[in-house]
Amino acid sequence: MPPNLTRLKTVLFLLILGFIISCNDGKKDKKGALEKEKPSILKSPGSDTATNLASYMTKGKKVYSQYCLVCHQSSGSGVSGLNPPLKETEYVLGSKDRLLGIILNGSNVGLSIKGTTYSNAMPGFGTLSDEDIANVASYIRNSFGNSAEPITPEEVTGFRSTSDL
Repeated sequence: MPPNLTRLKTVLFLLILGFIISCNDGKKDKKGALEKEKPSILKSPGSDTATNLASYMTKGKKVYSQYCLVCHQSSGSGVSGLNPPLKETEYVLGSKDRLLGIILNGSNVGLSIKGTTYSNAMPGFGTLSDEDIANVASYIRNSFGNSAEPITPEEVTGFRSTSDL
């Protein structure tokens, strides 16, 4: 066999061997990465909620500032007789569906809260994404002294699919 052909076969063999070894190393890295990720699956249920809530709060504040702040104020106290407060109210802290219905569809009926009726019409924000709605709803439910379970984008999607928007 000519020396160039032998050398070519040797180089080709080494390249193939190197490729095989590098592929196996990649599998080991992936396996190692999976093994390293396993403990994160065992996180306490509250840690994911806390992480998600922090994200909802940051993103929700931006949506709130753009769409809600003028009427409901930076304190969430609303405007007496016109725009209802968002703090310590049943429609914010109670049923998620009720709050989602108001945010998505708007409201043109007077809301009576603690003996005061708020009669200013609120436009619906159904054109916002499910993520934006979830973020702002979660922000409202956890700002102004409120503390309630966040609303997920999946819950918004589900609400939209079952309601008469």
